Amino acid sequence: MTTKLLTITGPTACGKTSLAAELAYQLGGEIISADSRQVFRGMDIGTGKDLADYHIHGVDIPYHLIDIHDAGYEYNVYQFQNDFIRAFGDILSRGRQPILCGGTGMYIEAVVKGYQLADAPIDPDFRKRMEAFSDEELTARLASLIKLHNHTDTETRDRLLRALEIQEYHLQHPDEYPHMPEMEHLIIGVSFPREIVIERIGIRLRQRLQEGMIEEVKSLLEQGVPEERLLRYGLEYKHVTRYLRGECSYDQMYESLYTDIRRFSKRQMTWFRRMERQGIPIRWIDGTQPLQAKVEEVMGLFSSMR
Repeated sequence: MTTKLLTITGPTACGKTSLAAELAYQLGGEIISADSRQVFRGMDIGTGKDLADYHIHGVDIPYHLIDIHDAGYEYNVYQFQNDFIRAFGDILSRGRQPILCGGTGMYIEAVVKGYQLADAPIDPDFRKRMEAFSDEELTARLASLIKLHNHTDTETRDRLLRALEIQEYHLQHPDEYPHMPEMEHLIIGVSFPREIVIERIGIRLRQRLQEGMIEEVKSLLEQGVPEERLLRYGLEYKHVTRYLRGECSYDQMYESLYTDIRRFSKRQMTWFRRMERQGIPIRWIDGTQPLQAKVEEVMGLFSSMR
C-alpha cells in the first residue's frame, strides 16, 4: 500500500500548528515541521514555534525537525529533504501517521515533487573560473540549468556562485540524490479572508513582542550569532536586529515589521497558488470555523483516501 502523508499548510498566523496537533492526536500521528527557521535552537518566539500547542488532552504530540541546529547554521532544502526522509521513516517504523506542517512552500514542494538535489562541496577551482563572468551572465547560466525556484539564489554574488556550484556538481554526480519515498498526498490549506489574516498578524506580532521577542534576538546576538545572519533570517530577526543596532525607533521597527509580515503572507499564498497551477492539489478549508469543525472536515477528507 502507498503511504499517506497529510500536510497542513497556509500563510502565517492561520493556526496550522494547533490544527496539526489535534489531527495528530486523533490519528495517532507525529508532526514533521516544514518551517525553514524553526530548525534553529533559540529562535522560538520569532519563528512562532508555539510548542505549547503540541501538548493537548494531557498528551505530548511528538514533533520532528524543530530545534535541530544552533542559530546561525546554514540550513538548506537539500538538508531538509534528507531530514524529512529520516523522520518520515522513523514515524512509519513505529506505526504512526506522519503529518507535515508548516508554511515554507519550497519545503512542502520539495517533498511533494521530490526535488532532485545533491549536497555539493565547495569547489575553489570552479569559483576561480567564474570570476571572469558578471552577475548577469552567472544568473543566465543558472537559469539555463534550473528553473529558479527562489529569488534568494540570486540576491548576492556568493549565493549565485553557490547555486551554480551545486548545479554543476549535479551534472557530474547524477546519482547523489535523496530518494523520496512513494506516498499519496493530502494537502490541506487553512484559509482566512485577507482582512482577518491582517488582523491575526497584528495580534500575534503584539503578543510576540510582549513575550520577549526583542530579548530573544538580543540573546542570540550575545551568544555570538552574527548580525548579518540574523538579518538574512528576515522578518522578526531582521527588523529587531536593526532596532537593536539603533537604526530605527521602536515604532518604526513595529510598523516596518508589521508591513513585511503582511507582504510575506501574500508571497506565501502566491507560492501555494503556483503549486496549484502546476498540478499540486491543495484542499482549502475555512479557517474561521471552530477548531473541532476543521478537524472533522480534514478527518473526513483523510478517511476518504483509505
